[in-house]
Amino acid sequence: MLKKWEDLPKFMQTKEVREYYDILAKKGFSLRVKRCFDVVVSLVMIIVLLPVLAIISLLIAADSKGGVIFCQERVTQYGRRFKIFKFRTMVKDADKLGSQVTVDNDMRITKVGGVLRKYRLDELPQLFNIFIGDMSFVGTRPEVPKYVEKYTPKMIATLLMPAGVTSTASIKYKDEAELLETADDVDMVYIKKVLPQKMKYNLYDIRKFSAAEDIFIMIDTVIAVLK
Repeated sequence: MLKKWEDLPKFMQTKEVREYYDILAKKGFSLRVKRCFDVVVSLVMIIVLLPVLAIISLLIAADSKGGVIFCQERVTQYGRRFKIFKFRTMVKDADKLGSQVTVDNDMRITKVGGVLRKYRLDELPQLFNIFIGDMSFVGTRPEVPKYVEKYTPKMIATLLMPAGVTSTASIKYKDEAELLETADDVDMVYIKKVLPQKMKYNLYDIRKFSAAEDIFIMIDTVIAVLK
């Protein structure tokens, strides 16, 4: 739920954030519906998809060395750090072998990992993040701390909401890895070019937020993945 303005972290109590805070403060009912939806649907999906999760785990374990689940520190609502869960799609200790942004044809991606990433199946463990409240089905994709440190004052407004599995920005930039493939400095291009463009969509989503709009974004995500 949305905290009182005076209870927000000090770094968020700015005029740039206040503009978006006032918009969300009027949508308390939709915010409650959003959280209820997240809890109920994530729990049902976890139960129904248990056999799928088990099969994917076995395939990953048979394909390459390393754990089945990849955990990484990300940033969610109010700047809180948490561990995001994903199926491991890269070689062991891949985050120590290159950028924290992945590009197409990245040599760190495993064979099974390539398939999982293509169909977004690597995101399935995030159902647990949603259930415990670290994330939501729809919201700004959680960034690693070093990218959040580069946020402009207006970008910080996205931290008013829980991080999400999908968003309008995720749909528009579903081929992000391909866009970054030819970059000489992946991190710099992401911070200077890709991140600002994604944030425009994320801030727009806050302006038009409603529980119904979240459903539409989820449907658009499914369609984009199937295409």
